[in-house]
Amino acid sequence: MDGKKLEYKGEEALKEIERLTAKADKVQCKFLKEILTRNSKTEYLSKYMKGSKDVSAFKQCVPVITYKAIQPYIQRIANGEDSSLITGHPITEMLCSSGTSGRKPKMMPSIAEDLDRRTFLYNLIMPIMNQYVPGLDEGKAMFLYFVKAEMSTPCGLPARTVLTSYYKSSHFKYRGLDPFNNGTSPDQTIFCNDSNQSMYCQLLSGLVHRHQVLRLGAVFASAFLRAISFLERNWVNFCNDIRTGQLDPSITDSECRLSMAPLLSLPNPSLADEIKEICSQTSWKGILCQLWPKAKYIEAVVTGSMAQYIPALEYYSDGKLPLVCTMYASSECYFGVNLEPLCDPADVAFTLLPNMGYFEFIPLGENGTRLMDIDEDEEVRNDKLVDLVQVRLGCYYELVVTTFAVTGFHNEAPQFRFICRRNVVLSIDNDKTNEEDLHKSISVAKKLLEPFNALLVEYTSYADTSHLPGHYVLYWEIIHHGSSVVDLDSSTLDVDKVLQECCIAVEEELDYIYRRCRAHDKSVGPLEIRVVEPGTFEELMDYFISQGGSINQYKTPRCIKSKKALKLLDSNVKACFFSPRDPKWIP
Repeated sequence: MDGKKLEYKGEEALKEIERLTAKADKVQCKFLKEILTRNSKTEYLSKYMKGSKDVSAFKQCVPVITYKAIQPYIQRIANGEDSSLITGHPITEMLCSSGTSGRKPKMMPSIAEDLDRRTFLYNLIMPIMNQYVPGLDEGKAMFLYFVKAEMSTPCGLPARTVLTSYYKSSHFKYRGLDPFNNGTSPDQTIFCNDSNQSMYCQLLSGLVHRHQVLRLGAVFASAFLRAISFLERNWVNFCNDIRTGQLDPSITDSECRLSMAPLLSLPNPSLADEIKEICSQTSWKGILCQLWPKAKYIEAVVTGSMAQYIPALEYYSDGKLPLVCTMYASSECYFGVNLEPLCDPADVAFTLLPNMGYFEFIPLGENGTRLMDIDEDEEVRNDKLVDLVQVRLGCYYELVVTTFAVTGFHNEAPQFRFICRRNVVLSIDNDKTNEEDLHKSISVAKKLLEPFNALLVEYTSYADTSHLPGHYVLYWEIIHHGSSVVDLDSSTLDVDKVLQECCIAVEEELDYIYRRCRAHDKSVGPLEIRVVEPGTFEELMDYFISQGGSINQYKTPRCIKSKKALKLLDSNVKACFFSPRDPKWIP
């Protein structure tokens, strides 16, 4: 950890950002030297560096690898072998990535010091925000936090998401009083494993404090919109709780009930009437500004796949509350902060903090293609890798598993704009489904058609977020052998049953994170198959070619984002089928 103190406040925090970014090259060099010194005797580094701690030897000898190459070492530690396989410090937990490896989440080893680094970055956020939105210490934040289900490795190490790790750590539990981070939610409601009870209590707390709330949000835009949907379904109950001073009996978690008791110690019929009058309106456009009239902005991740939720957030705020994206992070590493948080979501750029990790970049072409090869089964070290301070303005790079566009510099530290996760075609919440996994899932499901002489001839997909929770939609064109169309009235083909079974089969084959979002978090709705008329995909091809595509190079896109193309597909839908149950998921 660079710097002697964990918590920087106010002006001190801003000065630390300036110090780190002004000497980004030196901070990075020092960081790498520290990594090599601490880990020189590990089995992994010894294999390449023979005990050397030299930076140039590292750059020359230690290869760029994918998760697949390091996974055997991680699994050995998970099974009980010593942490010294890959690190000089004891591994305290495994962080489960939303990226996937087969059917399970990737596990990222974490040491105690990693929590210090993450806390350091969290503590920079409010000093940055207070430059643009003063007075945030004069009220409360209705920021909705949720823990995820935990697992354990065979040797007993906790395996959990990076956010759950932080919320359950001493850094969060014993964080002390801070007027800039005075939240409405009692901690016990955040730690509740039942997401519905947690949501209920946190929203109720936010309503009780409605005249003190200065900022709204959740980590992801999707989670905040789920909360609005939950509010639509439960506001009558909330009003009743406030009116009577009694928590709804459906909340059975003892810690939640205990923590909510002081908030509902006295009946408050006037507050209940205020909320009822607002929520009873036919239109909920601008509802957030009405329920929380002093709110100054909404904080949530609205970049990448979360950008699809911006119109909904703007609707519920009537465009009056800025959408603020403060930081960029992953399970592997926390990267940087947004130094201009009130900018348009399309212009969000993050300044890489050089004390968060050692950063190298893979140059990409203008279309996002790699200019160097990294084979999944090989280890590669290439002289085209670029160091942190050597990236060029306006160029595209891949950092670990994420692609960025460098948009400027703050002192020596580059600012980057998040473009996308490589190969992801579908995403609603934490789920990230790539084209290969989608194809494998559909390949399994389409076999269920074969006993009925039916054949899936073409398909595409899109993430439907028009209703909450959002869900995956698959467009299927199916024919009978010897016929141009599946007979939906055929006695030999129980269409409802078979297509519903196909929906289930697809979901069962999708990865662990998707199935958790569906079965446990309820943040993704049932998968839908829309059967289209024969010839629909030829029409789709004609449409894309008319837009300037080449018939010689045309391939059916496996995910559709064009509104006109979706309209074409939907105009040819003759039947819709939903998954009738949740996919199997075991923590």
